[in-house]
Amino acid sequence: MLQLPARVALAGDVIPLKEDKAKSLAKKLQEVIISERKTINEFTHTASGVLTSSDSSTSRSDNLQELLEDDERFSVYRFKMRSCTFIDGYGSTFDVDIEDMEKVKADLIAPFSAKLIDGINQSKSRRTALMLFCFVYMNAHAKDAYLTSVDRKGFEVLATVPGTVSKEGVGQYRGKEFRFMFKEEANDVEAFCRQLAEMEEEVVDKVSSSSGLK
Repeated sequence: MLQLPARVALAGDVIPLKEDKAKSLAKKLQEVIISERKTINEFTHTASGVLTSSDSSTSRSDNLQELLEDDERFSVYRFKMRSCTFIDGYGSTFDVDIEDMEKVKADLIAPFSAKLIDGINQSKSRRTALMLFCFVYMNAHAKDAYLTSVDRKGFEVLATVPGTVSKEGVGQYRGKEFRFMFKEEANDVEAFCRQLAEMEEEVVDKVSSSSGLK
């Protein structure tokens, strides 16, 4: 059976914000922009090395700043959620309690997730490390691998692995998702990049030892 990525379906109402609410939101966004730019400037070499590998030169804070400066082109709306449904890889659906959703806080590394994913996927050496993760931790021989999502507990990788063999005896490849967990939660980008680097060193050491190179 073909397995699709898990996903979430949200249903609700899109409501335009009143002028006073929109101004209050603009003030909060400005505070977010200042905070994110300060954080980026304080990144160590490990974290900045990953982020600067990204082809995307525009950060989330830059996009937010553009939004604030061009209020004539944009209108602000609020999405009021009425229902939330989780759909697993096999199509089964599960209703999620709205109150539980409202209590959930955004992941602390979410503001930088796009640049983390892009930066890692644009780096040939880090993509090679993703393939080694599949081999060492999952016993899967990946032909290629890409990072698809990140969070404070770990990350997910979509790898190209051997699939079925055709009647002609030709091997085929298929995409398979793998989940890799950190030893401890990464509460910021620095911690994420540090643990990623530690995992990279670990798999290189294991492969080198098993091949007699070390």
